[in-house]
Amino acid sequence: MQLSEFDFPFDPSLVASQPVMPRDQARLLVLDRRTHGFVHRRVADLPSLLNPGDLLVVNDTKVLAARVSGIKQSTGTPVEVLFVRDLGDNRWEIMVKGTFRIGQVIEFDQQSRATIVKRDATGTEVVVDSPQSVTRLFEARGVMPLPPYIKRAATQEDHQWYQTVFAKHEGAIAAPTAGLHLTEDLFQRLNASGINVATVTLHVGPGTFKPVTTERIEDHQMGAEAFTISEGTARVIQKTKQAGGRVVAVGTTVVRTLETVAKEKREIVPMSGESRLFIAPGFQFKVVDALMTNFHLPRTTLLMLVSAFAGIEPVRKAYEEAVKERYRFYSYGDAMLII
Repeated sequence: MQLSEFDFPFDPSLVASQPVMPRDQARLLVLDRRTHGFVHRRVADLPSLLNPGDLLVVNDTKVLAARVSGIKQSTGTPVEVLFVRDLGDNRWEIMVKGTFRIGQVIEFDQQSRATIVKRDATGTEVVVDSPQSVTRLFEARGVMPLPPYIKRAATQEDHQWYQTVFAKHEGAIAAPTAGLHLTEDLFQRLNASGINVATVTLHVGPGTFKPVTTERIEDHQMGAEAFTISEGTARVIQKTKQAGGRVVAVGTTVVRTLETVAKEKREIVPMSGESRLFIAPGFQFKVVDALMTNFHLPRTTLLMLVSAFAGIEPVRKAYEEAVKERYRFYSYGDAMLII
């Protein structure tokens, strides 16, 4: 398939710069996969849109305040470092713009610095020298790594806004944004309606956002992202399926986690590993029956996954409707429910 098939006209003024409050008052475009029809609701309406016995699966990864400002030693040039992944022994994969050589030192404060030990086409790595842990460095100096299409600096409010209410396991550099709409009150009402909730963990990293640069999308290679499915979650998914309930994935990261395990093990079992699964039209879904997701950038693997689930043309029409009705787009924006 051609990359150009996943383009759509868009009004940049629709990009949300902060979330709706309360979170579950975000708008929800509900798309029926069978009829291709859609209706306009709110996330708060989920209990009436799902059935008793359905299972909502969310990603409980926790976003690190991993964007840290520093300066190049000797030149004093300001730099911004995004810590991507802990490689152990104070070694981290990072993302940083500019020209850097092996041995270049980036200073964060009088006691904390990082030395570039790898810089090539496959990525950049540093060794951190600090009397405090890197996590403490994030707490003291880090800001939330908002995506570049949010045209403002991160604020203290983003430490709450850009984190789901069920975030538990630290390791992501971006939020699983569909989950940002869910509230404690909504969870209580879902439970009262007989709709269960389970968690998986996938630490959202550069792999999710890696640009597709090949004209044939089949030539794209996904980056690896760490995931875990617990024994309890595997068990409840199996029971839901056996009882005829639907597995409702909250976000594309949940889809990739569940379908990665199903592809490798032929069933959902407890598992930890790395997902490189690229889901595009033609993919055969084995686990996920419904999907709640935000609106995504054109020409991205996220949009390709949604198109694989609901169909290219139905998704195109749904996006046209969302633009016409001025839905709010991207991380802090509104959502779709595909059933």
